[in-house]
Amino acid sequence: MSQPMHASDQRGTPVVELKEVSRVYRMGDHEVRALDALSFTFRAGEYWSIMGSSGSGKSTLLNILGCVDRPSSGSYRIRGNEVSTLSDDELSEIRGHHIGFVFQSYNLIPQLNVLENILVPLSYWDEMPEDAEQRARQLAERVGLGKRLEHRPTELSGGQQQRVAIARALINDPAILLADEATGNLDSKTAAEILELFDQLHAEGKTILLVTHEPSVGRRAEHTLRLADGRIAEVLHNRQGAAT
Repeated sequence: MSQPMHASDQRGTPVVELKEVSRVYRMGDHEVRALDALSFTFRAGEYWSIMGSSGSGKSTLLNILGCVDRPSSGSYRIRGNEVSTLSDDELSEIRGHHIGFVFQSYNLIPQLNVLENILVPLSYWDEMPEDAEQRARQLAERVGLGKRLEHRPTELSGGQQQRVAIARALINDPAILLADEATGNLDSKTAAEILELFDQLHAEGKTILLVTHEPSVGRRAEHTLRLADGRIAEVLHNRQGAAT
C-alpha cells in the first residue's frame, strides 16, 4: 500500500518552519544553550538526516520538532500553524495528528498485539476513525507483518518490532516522520532492511527526519543537517540519497 502525501502537503511546500528557535536550560547559576537561534525549513517530501556530536543539539531539536519540548524563544510552525506557544494539551493534539515517531527502543506496549500497537496513536483522538482498523491492517501488510497481527512484542524480533513502530508512526498520516537512531539496536542486515523501508516511504512522498550518529546511515538521506553547539554547522545535499 502506498501512503499518499497529506492533501495539504504538496511536495516542496514548507511543512516545518523554525525561526530563531533557542532552547536554554538553567544548570544552577549557568545557562546551557542547547539550541541557539536556529532557523530552518523542512519541506514536504524531503528526507533529512540530522547529525552532530554529543551535545550538538540533536536531541533537543528532535524534542522540539516532536512537540515534546518547547522553545525558550523563537517560532515553530507545523503546516503553517504556530505551535511554540501552545498549551500541553494542545501540543498533545498536534503530536497525535501531525507527527509520527520511531524510537531506537521501539516503545511498543508489551500487553498489546501488533494490530493494537499500530492503533495506539488514534486511541488518543476524540473519535476513532471508522476505517482505523482497516488502515492498521494495511500498514501491517505494508511493513511485512500482515500475518503477525495477533503477536505481542515479545514474540517478535527487534527488526519486526521496529516495523510495528514504523506502521504505528504512519497510522495518523503525519506531516513528518521523526526517527531517533531508528537502527541503533539492530544488526547490520536488519538495519539495512529498515533503511530500505525508509527509502520506499520517501519515494512515496513521506517527509522524514532521521537523527543518527552513523555516517553511513546519514548518507542514506537525501540531505544532511549537521549541528554543532546548537547551531547549523553544515548542510549537505547527498544528491540521490540512498543511490549515492
